[in-house]
Amino acid sequence: MFSSVKAFFEEGGFFMYVNLVTSVATISIIVERIIFLVFKYNINGEAFMEQVQKLVMQNQIDRAIKLCNAAPTAALPRVIRAGLTRANKNEIEIQSAVEEAILDVLPGLKKRTDNLQHIANIATLIGLLGTVMGLIRAFGAVALASADQKAMILSKGISEAMNNTAFGLSIAVTCIIAHLFLSNTTRKIIDELDQYSVKLINMLYLRNKGDINPLDRTSSQQ
Repeated sequence: MFSSVKAFFEEGGFFMYVNLVTSVATISIIVERIIFLVFKYNINGEAFMEQVQKLVMQNQIDRAIKLCNAAPTAALPRVIRAGLTRANKNEIEIQSAVEEAILDVLPGLKKRTDNLQHIANIATLIGLLGTVMGLIRAFGAVALASADQKAMILSKGISEAMNNTAFGLSIAVTCIIAHLFLSNTTRKIIDELDQYSVKLINMLYLRNKGDINPLDRTSSQQ
């Protein structure tokens, strides 16, 4: 296995090692983003907000804040906590606190993911450059070689060209697939922030008015 990989790179020439750097960057970004988006920033928003809603409607704001503190790195609890700390303020102050928290969270959600698109383009172009250089060397050497050496030189040049193409495209495809997955995960988290932050603001507004949450009224009628 190792020997075949080594041969693959040696046959590809210099630009294979240039693309190796882009592949390391690709893997680093993908692993880092998965760790943060899937395991640190993400949370089951629906289940989390059900618990927050119960505590708020029971006027247990402190417990709701503690619930948020239990997941300090997740995006949604950070935003919800910002609103809960202003629970006794007016609607405008609550909304301002929530919006500020969302603005603090967004850069961490979006950073580095878009770099994968640029790396995909760079890897493809580096692979193409390696392909062109391999073909130039192959045909240049063939023109000066003897008849019995032409087939071997041409085969070596074409192997260099194809290896660069294959490696560049494989990096690009990996970047595109990872970008799609990470972008969808980011979009899901942002949608939850928008959806549940509005619900929190409405919930706290109703609480401060002394009204009953519509969901609670529905459940009591059932």
